[in-house]
Amino acid sequence: MRRKTIMMTAGLAGVGLLLAVTATQAALSGEDAGSAEGGAAGSAGSAGSADGAGPAVTLTPPGSIAMKNEAKRSEALFVEAAKVLMHPRCVNCHPAGDRPLQGEAGKLHEPPVTRGADGHGVIGMKCQTCHYGANFDPGRVPGVDNWHLSPSDFAWEGKSAGEICEQIKDPARNGNRSLADIEKHMAEDHFIEWSWAPGAGRQPAPGDHDTFAALISEWIKTGAVCPKP
Repeated sequence: MRRKTIMMTAGLAGVGLLLAVTATQAALSGEDAGSAEGGAAGSAGSAGSADGAGPAVTLTPPGSIAMKNEAKRSEALFVEAAKVLMHPRCVNCHPAGDRPLQGEAGKLHEPPVTRGADGHGVIGMKCQTCHYGANFDPGRVPGVDNWHLSPSDFAWEGKSAGEICEQIKDPARNGNRSLADIEKHMAEDHFIEWSWAPGAGRQPAPGDHDTFAALISEWIKTGAVCPKP
């Protein structure tokens, strides 16, 4: 009888620990560690904010950005695309420091994880310890395959649209990518696509992924002109 009582007590303690962990995750409901989130046609409105995380923000399709001066149009196309690049879903994984950011306000990540040598955290605090291949909405934990921080050279936090533009074009600061590589990356990378499906409590990136990719493509076709920093 004494043995059964001990086993039951241990079992209840385990359940209590699980509930405590879940409660802690839920307390972080409005926060995420992402870069790193689709809408209708027309002005391409966002699919809507998740759980009241904020109002939807729209993107203007490239076909609706008409100017006689092609260089000015190219610049305007990037400014529109920068609504996504400067949104918390992107900036949170492109921080200026070595800690990812969380939530719409860009607070430092809690628990206090750091970048590590490969962007996946340090031993004992790896990104994949908590962030799996999909969002875990009951615990408000975002997830996508290969969750990680961008390289420190790719930091966008605190930068203007013009500064980000020049950085994206610079092979020394963009992973040695050509403009064609950038176009493909923005259109096909699953991490970028996640920005419009970020899970409960997080605001999706502006507009929708197709419109964003089209803006980047048209920006490159018109000369990839950057706005002034």
